[in-house]
Amino acid sequence: MTALDDIAGTAEDGTLYGIGVGPGDVRYMTLRAVGLVRSVDVLAYFAKQGREGNARRIVAPLLEAGRRELKFEYPVTDEISAGHPEYRKQIGNFYQNTADTLAGELARGHSVGLLAEGDPFFYGSFMHMWRRLEDSVPVEVVPGVTGMSGCWTRANSPITWGDDVLTVLPGTIDEAVLIERLNRSDAAVIMKVGRNLAKVRRAVEAAGLLPRAIYVERGTMADERITPLCDCVDSTGPYFAMVLIPGQGRRI
Repeated sequence: MTALDDIAGTAEDGTLYGIGVGPGDVRYMTLRAVGLVRSVDVLAYFAKQGREGNARRIVAPLLEAGRRELKFEYPVTDEISAGHPEYRKQIGNFYQNTADTLAGELARGHSVGLLAEGDPFFYGSFMHMWRRLEDSVPVEVVPGVTGMSGCWTRANSPITWGDDVLTVLPGTIDEAVLIERLNRSDAAVIMKVGRNLAKVRRAVEAAGLLPRAIYVERGTMADERITPLCDCVDSTGPYFAMVLIPGQGRRI
């Protein structure tokens, strides 16, 4: 056992681990996450059809040849609105089938590490597995550095000062609701920008916050892009994009 194994611990048989792998740079993973990625019997992850999967890409430098992996490909991502009945049907069936597959591995005594970008309990698909399995199998959740904290650090922009209240908003919500929430926010992070970028920019401008809004694309990753939102003329962005609106509270 190495010193790292001693500190981070190793995987227990028949246990499901939700492993937060951080915002994109493997160096931001926790010791516990690294230890489990190296020691679980099965490494599992979600991915868009035909893609490697971002969580899998993050941990790639830690993997040795021959590791057993389970790749779960989403039947749909953003091709259909998340509120559409067909989306809910397909994703619901997918999550249940995935949970059944994981339960089968665990019943055979295998330890399974299910990777999650950022933190598993923050807008993560792992939560749907946790909800289906936590009453029937041992589950450990390993927190990770969130995407938003990675982004505001790379943007060199403190997000809250003094008594600022931070509001986290999904860019998928209605534009009028987005404007209303932004009008009541000291500081804000808008997630899930992607195809909603144009709408998000309009909402930020309507709330009078455009001068201090920052657009971050793939924060901490090799192809990172950081720019003032007012200079971003794109109508859409990638999945890993967000808008930061730093607070302006008490500074000493």
